[in-house]
Amino acid sequence: MFDLPMTEEKVKNISPVTLAFVGDAVYSLYVREKLIKAGDRPLRDLQKASSEIVSAHGQSAFLQSLLEKFTEEEAAIFRRGRNAKKTTRAKSATVSEYNRSTGFEAVLGYLYLTGNESRIKQLLGESD
Repeated sequence: MFDLPMTEEKVKNISPVTLAFVGDAVYSLYVREKLIKAGDRPLRDLQKASSEIVSAHGQSAFLQSLLEKFTEEEAAIFRRGRNAKKTTRAKSATVSEYNRSTGFEAVLGYLYLTGNESRIKQLLGESD
């Protein structure tokens, strides 16, 4: 979106927590765009809906439908993100939900940084 993609080799050397940092922004923007496309609503309603979907709890629930769709590479990145040591704790989610959401975000970060936006759309339920 903003820069040329990075090589897979370079992205694979990035910490899974850093990949999740990028993936969090990717997913947040995706959700906000989807909410806006669904119709104009008061900002308060948009914020609430976005927060529920993007939360660790919301991501963990959404992830259930994605796990079987992951390639071997995506599954490996998910496991790295899920199992990574994190410096922050979940606020309103279980540790399991938080860990799973970190894995999900790591996959999105990996796909984004390697320039695979079409795969992101495919996983999130949109086609090119």
